Amino acid sequence: MILLAFLTAMLPLASPWAGEAVGTWATEEGKSHVEITACGTKLCGTIIWLKEPLDDKGAPKSDANNPEPKMQSRPIIGLPLLVNFIAGEEANVWDNGTIYNPEDGENYSCTLTLLDGTTLKVRGYVGLPMFGKTQIWTRVN
Repeated sequence: MILLAFLTAMLPLASPWAGEAVGTWATEEGKSHVEITACGTKLCGTIIWLKEPLDDKGAPKSDANNPEPKMQSRPIIGLPLLVNFIAGEEANVWDNGTIYNPEDGENYSCTLTLLDGTTLKVRGYVGLPMFGKTQIWTRVN
């Protein structure tokens, strides 16, 4: 009985974003879909679909632009894109995370803002958020 009461009390802490940013999102240009999930007490996101999944040679696209040679052969589908996001002080905002850009092989600081149930603002930046780029992602499911 005590264990049940404890688990019930912990539910809100374990998933502060349940039903919000968790789900599958189409990136701004529709080139990929990213599945955002709870990773412990944080949010993370993985590329699960590509509009053009094959390279010029007909092979699955890989992380060819990664600066670490051993990482260049890992497939883009399944690639961790978003890591370590925590709920921000404002409602529907997650920050202190990073986003990986497979087009240049770099990681950037990032903030996620749920604008409404179907729209996610993704802001990647270097240093301060004012020095970055924003994309609007659309919920797939």
